[in-house]
Amino acid sequence: MGRGLLYRLALIVAFLLLVIAVAGGVWRYGYVQALSQLSRQGEADLALASDRLTGQLQRYRELTVLTADRPALVAGIISGTDGTTRALLLKIADKTAALDIMLVDGRGRVLSSARGPLGVDLGHTAYVKRAMQGALGSTHGVRGAFNERVFYYAAPVFGDTSRVLGVVVVVVNIAAIEWDWVGGNPAVFFTDDAGDVFISNRSELVFWRKTDAQAGLVPPHGIAPPFDSYQLGQHEVWKLGWGPYLPQTALHLTRALPVVGLIGEGLMDVRPAQRLALLQAAVVAALFLAFGAMLFVATERRRTLAQANAMLEARVTERTAALEQSNVQLLREASEREEAQTALAQAQADLVQASKLSALGQMSAGISHELNQPLMAIRSFAENGLQFMERDKPEKATENLVRISDLARRMGRIIKNLRAFARQETESLVKIDVVTVLDVALEMTQSRLHQDGIVLRFDRPDRPIWVHGGEVRLGQVFVNLITNAADAMSVVSQKTLSIRIDHGDTVCLRFCDTGPGIDVPDKIFDPFYSTKEVGASEGMGLGLSISYGIVQGFGGEIRGRNGSKGAVFTVQLNYWRKEQPA
Repeated sequence: MGRGLLYRLALIVAFLLLVIAVAGGVWRYGYVQALSQLSRQGEADLALASDRLTGQLQRYRELTVLTADRPALVAGIISGTDGTTRALLLKIADKTAALDIMLVDGRGRVLSSARGPLGVDLGHTAYVKRAMQGALGSTHGVRGAFNERVFYYAAPVFGDTSRVLGVVVVVVNIAAIEWDWVGGNPAVFFTDDAGDVFISNRSELVFWRKTDAQAGLVPPHGIAPPFDSYQLGQHEVWKLGWGPYLPQTALHLTRALPVVGLIGEGLMDVRPAQRLALLQAAVVAALFLAFGAMLFVATERRRTLAQANAMLEARVTERTAALEQSNVQLLREASEREEAQTALAQAQADLVQASKLSALGQMSAGISHELNQPLMAIRSFAENGLQFMERDKPEKATENLVRISDLARRMGRIIKNLRAFARQETESLVKIDVVTVLDVALEMTQSRLHQDGIVLRFDRPDRPIWVHGGEVRLGQVFVNLITNAADAMSVVSQKTLSIRIDHGDTVCLRFCDTGPGIDVPDKIFDPFYSTKEVGASEGMGLGLSISYGIVQGFGGEIRGRNGSKGAVFTVQLNYWRKEQPA
């Protein structure tokens, strides 16, 4: 066996030991965390059971106090006869499910009882002595030949002079209280000051007791069943062999009940916590093993590749010189191509800008009219306002100033649109409102449409429609389409331009004119193709070609065809989506 193989086996064994150690640590940590969560749940369940027991016993405590205030009991103590007193006590016991209700005279003897014997001396008991002193007494114990577990409440009976004449004792049957929650989860038992289990929802634990030597419980008779306990962090865990109705491993919790003089204790089954911790440890171990396996395979593969690499290095060296020479040639060709692409991009940008400036030149007459008309109106309103001021009519002068302000805003909007259209856009594709861009294009071409007598039909949407593109370049496309439609309709009498925006899966804008239509629709977007007369100022044949390139750059499409009354140009754009890069 070679040294390399022994080394790899040693690494595998060491890694397995490490996985076992890490899994054990994860199991312990997960187990402690699960026990903490189980402890919080168990404390809530134990508090609920304790409050339930306390509430049931408090009901009989209040019954004792209310019964002691009855005038019939005072009369029964004074007369010393049982008579109607026994019937009254039996009636109260039947209605409240009390085991017995006794009336004790001032000497401590049972004067009347609902179900028990008379004449019994209770004056020596601590709870009756406390009631004789004017306070409320209570205790618990075993009563009768059948070892009935009972709880006693004793309340003083006061006479007219506020002197204690006797005592009312209410006997509570613990078995009747336990009946509603026997067998419930979790297992709960209540021990007294002597350490005896007095109440429990597991009947097999009743009368078991604690020992001072160790934790846990032992039965009153016979051999104690298997038991062990250990401390894990702040949690006390019991390992039990006390029967099928109790968990084999349980978290032990305690809660003091000073109101009834008992201590509530609960046993929470820890098997779910163990399964959760085991699952966490198994997952971590599986991840470590998978990682180790992949690392081992990668190491072996690397070692094999290293051997193969040594064989290939010689061949690589032989071809390095040839590849270097080829690389130099490729770099030179790539540099030349980048320069050509840069020159082409610059030429295209210059061509787009030239097209925009050409369009501005075509619209110059209309734009001059749009600006000259507000200027003349401003001059007229200013002269009128001055005359109104001289005639002491400031309200009329104010009205003229407001009109001058509106006209100035209109001129500013026109100039702003012209400047935006004329500038060379360099920003990347962004989120734009196609309705706003179309409004600006219509405003720029309004004078041309009005001058040529063209009727515009545009059902404008009442909300923005966001698309993916560039505002200035898209505006140039719309201006080109509108001016081309105006040029085409110059030879017809009925001039109507219809614009419609449809937004389904994509945004589709349709420009329909009433011109003569397109002669050759397949060539309409070819560079330098034009249907206008040779020598015309608009006849370069680049407008639609540039528009086609712009829309393609946005990821959309532009198409031209003949409609029923003229040409129809369709611009299809994509909706703006957040995941699209800017």
